[in-house]
Amino acid sequence: MFAQDVFTQQRAFWLLEAERSKPELHKEICYPVRLVNAINDRTVWQDWRMESVGDPDVCYQMSFKEKQQVLFDFGRHLTGYLTFRLTTLSRVQDAPIKLRFIGAEVPSEVSTPFDPYPGTLSRGWLQDEIITITEIDRDITLPRRFACRYVKVELLGASADFDFALSKIYVTAQTSVQVRPSSLPESTETKIKQIDLTALETLKECMQTVYEDGPKRDQRLWIGDLYLESLANIYTYKQLSLTRRCLYLLAGLSAEDGRLHANVFEHPIPHPQTGTFCMDYSLLYNLTLLDYVKATGDMQTAEDLFPVVEMQLHHALSYVSNGLFDQHLHEPRLWLFFDWCDGFVPDASIQGLLILALNRSAELVRMIGRKAEANKWTQLARKMKIAARRAYYRPDIGLVISGDGQQISYLSQSWMILSGVLSPKEARRALENVMQSPSAVRPRTPYAWHYVIEAAITCNMHHEARKLLTDYWGGMLDKGADTFWEVYDPADSSLSPYHFAPVNSYCHAWSCTPAYFIRRYPDIFQQ
Repeated sequence: MFAQDVFTQQRAFWLLEAERSKPELHKEICYPVRLVNAINDRTVWQDWRMESVGDPDVCYQMSFKEKQQVLFDFGRHLTGYLTFRLTTLSRVQDAPIKLRFIGAEVPSEVSTPFDPYPGTLSRGWLQDEIITITEIDRDITLPRRFACRYVKVELLGASADFDFALSKIYVTAQTSVQVRPSSLPESTETKIKQIDLTALETLKECMQTVYEDGPKRDQRLWIGDLYLESLANIYTYKQLSLTRRCLYLLAGLSAEDGRLHANVFEHPIPHPQTGTFCMDYSLLYNLTLLDYVKATGDMQTAEDLFPVVEMQLHHALSYVSNGLFDQHLHEPRLWLFFDWCDGFVPDASIQGLLILALNRSAELVRMIGRKAEANKWTQLARKMKIAARRAYYRPDIGLVISGDGQQISYLSQSWMILSGVLSPKEARRALENVMQSPSAVRPRTPYAWHYVIEAAITCNMHHEARKLLTDYWGGMLDKGADTFWEVYDPADSSLSPYHFAPVNSYCHAWSCTPAYFIRRYPDIFQQ
């Protein structure tokens, strides 16, 4: 325990402001568009595809006891609550009916056996629900929110003495999105248009009463996802009050020493996942606030949350010695994320991110007249740049290295570029060199690829930025994505940080940023 809570005076106000910015959820009744069967096919992504077998109305007319199971396709990804009705066909219900519902974002999720469960996350995240129904001829809504395109219904048990039909099924979909952004120009390449629409759909599904990281899993606010969602929202839906809510909510739920928790929950009352501190995510909070203020002109929020910005830098700078960030300087060791990539060495990346955060935070506080803090942070950033060049840049090979093993990775180059450590000429050379290195550590998530594309644009490597976006996100589209995924490696269809692909999130917030790139940089992506 700490001697005192550094934000004692502000917490209640911050949480009140978060509640004031809470959006209304807009709801839509969505019915299935077809019946399908899951077909095992080794030629498609994850070995499963859907085959149309008829109209849903056919199912509603027949005995479900004879049918035993049915698989509905809603035609698009939905986030919401499933409602159904069982209707008596003959005689009288004399015993409970037991049904199993499975919600799936992708075909393999409804087709892969869940048990015995091999994953490292809770088995409870899998969207299979068993319900016992004692009274029929009425609408029944499952209490659990689903995020899915497909819904499978299986009969597990029913009396032999009466018959019934599944006469209705629909999803009440929900999102806080209110309007659709404008369409791209007709001259825009078709693949770019498709990527943009799918990115918009991904963002929409994740915009609930906070920016959720994934509406299936984890259904909460993570700072890393918040940063990328807020960027995309600025250039698409422009619902910036949601960003404001999230910024205040994270501030109000920070730890007693002022550190931000990496993620927070809304229900049953707002609370953090206690003890989850991710240094790179904490620094991205400062960048998110700056972008929000620049987009809205809301200086009051900048003033209100200045103490949070200052405290994140204070904690990060406590790990700096002789101009270098040293994650081993204090115990316990820091959690640094950057990517789901085994073996990635984050030394150069966290150095670059802290430099960027210092400069962006300085820009923010200058806007509210705090010149002393701004000058201090820019001076520290300059010192860290000098130290970074000495420790991490190898001019002889034109690459950034990281760690004792001098690891070469896409992300190390990217964060040194985004922080301005490398000159424009050095930056371009580093990114070109890493792209030509077969041994370089490559990103494995859309989250990490976002920063590589940002770096490419910073280097004026516009052709490469466009190709990265169309190849990577376009690759998901080619494999059937309705929304963009949490992890994607074109060479590994079963990739999962949790050792079981069905528990992956196939509508994930940090995958939405093609809409940001396409709309912020029309000369690169719309021509």
